Amino acid sequence: MSRSLRRSNPITIVLAGILCIGFFVFFFSGGDVPSIARKGGGEAASNPLSPPSLPFLKSKGNAPQVAPPVVHYYMNNLTNTRTPIENEETVLILTPLARFYQGYWDNLLKLSYPHNLISLGFIIPKNKDGNAAYAALQAQVTKTQTGPKNKRFAAITILRQDTEIPLQSQEEEVRHKMENQKPRRSAMAKARNSLLFTTMGPTTSWVLWMDADIVETPSTLIQDLAEYDVPILVPNCFQRYYNNDKKAMDIRVYDFNNWIDSPTAKEMAAKMGKDDILLEGYKDMPTYRSLMVYMYDTSADPRAKVKLDGVGGATMLVKAEVHRDGAMFPPFPFYHLIETEGFAKMANRLNWESFGLPNYLVYHYNE
Repeated sequence: MSRSLRRSNPITIVLAGILCIGFFVFFFSGGDVPSIARKGGGEAASNPLSPPSLPFLKSKGNAPQVAPPVVHYYMNNLTNTRTPIENEETVLILTPLARFYQGYWDNLLKLSYPHNLISLGFIIPKNKDGNAAYAALQAQVTKTQTGPKNKRFAAITILRQDTEIPLQSQEEEVRHKMENQKPRRSAMAKARNSLLFTTMGPTTSWVLWMDADIVETPSTLIQDLAEYDVPILVPNCFQRYYNNDKKAMDIRVYDFNNWIDSPTAKEMAAKMGKDDILLEGYKDMPTYRSLMVYMYDTSADPRAKVKLDGVGGATMLVKAEVHRDGAMFPPFPFYHLIETEGFAKMANRLNWESFGLPNYLVYHYNE
């Protein structure tokens, strides 16, 4: 045995070992990794380059800009469960906005999911209608974010983007003309993708797509849909209107993009050119698919769930990992489908299934 080791005190060796372990713990543990679930939603980004899922607070006065942080995230710790409130799971609500409806914003404020766990994202075209929508939205954002704290959202991102405007009018009868569908929905798909890729951060557990003309949902919408614990879930979209025959308010079907495929539609697709798309709800293109709007039954189980092959984007809850795996909204024909219906097909190719709730209703604005 060497002379130096013989003179070493056993206590010294133990202390040296403890110090070595301490260094390893300090340098390699997850202590510098922020928690995925932000307790109380009190964190704020200190730099505009920080994750978009955190609110950004500008520096005051002439204070020097803090350098962009280097942040590590353990994505395996991110959850999307049946009990999202208990697990403090963050929800990103995304809305392409061409027109502003006050009923849409009022409905958002009524959502009972903790607002400190909700971030909002909007994309608005830079044109005359978009400018009006932006001004109306900004007024409501300012009012909400300076109001009662329990009503404030964790973060709000508004994107203004020059995009192709395939239609000169946003009137319902123009938007839904069959010949306008491919260019309109292609532009919508690009807007959805731009909004998604810009706003989804590493702490996002769920993405709730909600169109700007959805003006009524249950206040427990997020909890209700999350409870099913499925990758993609859509409620049934109806519309309230005054029924002249009954002389009373009534409801009618609206979103025809939630469907189960049919042999007829598959045969039609097999004979189509590579740039052609199948559309739903048009008499000139009878696909004989099973449409979820016609599955609504007031006497049936309100929690009934059906597997779907195509989905609409009026209201759709998606586990964020589905998007992270690469499922987006194709602005081009994808298996002869486009936008949200193409999204369902792409997700299916990635082994994620889509489902619908025939007896759970949300309501579209009645134009």
